[in-house]
Amino acid sequence: MTHAVTEAAFAAWLDGYKAAWEGRDPEAAAALFTPDARYHETPYDPPLEGQAGVRAYWEKVTAGQAGVVFTYDGVTCTGDTGLCHWHAAFKGVPGGEAIDLDGMFRCRFAADGRVDRLEEWWHIQVVPSAA
Repeated sequence: MTHAVTEAAFAAWLDGYKAAWEGRDPEAAAALFTPDARYHETPYDPPLEGQAGVRAYWEKVTAGQAGVVFTYDGVTCTGDTGLCHWHAAFKGVPGGEAIDLDGMFRCRFAADGRVDRLEEWWHIQVVPSAA
């Protein structure tokens, strides 16, 4: 069952996502999603399934990131769905390259305030380290 979401509630969820990513915390990330969530990192790949899928993905990808800074803006909501623009910057591990991601989220909210479906689109820019 889905649930109407407000911009304030979506921003609070995004703050949790920010804390999880910047803290490189797969457990905190997984807790933002329902047990049966579907997380679409890209439109053409199969979705990550449930909290276990989110947790495993975050364990893998955040291991290669250091000094993550996540920001978002343009939050808007209609019914059970929130949309936002986001940006993340970090250093790649172990190479030290500067990585910038610019993307969009579309999140559908369940009645308990967690996300049961996330779709994202993003672009990447990588600047090699000077070393």
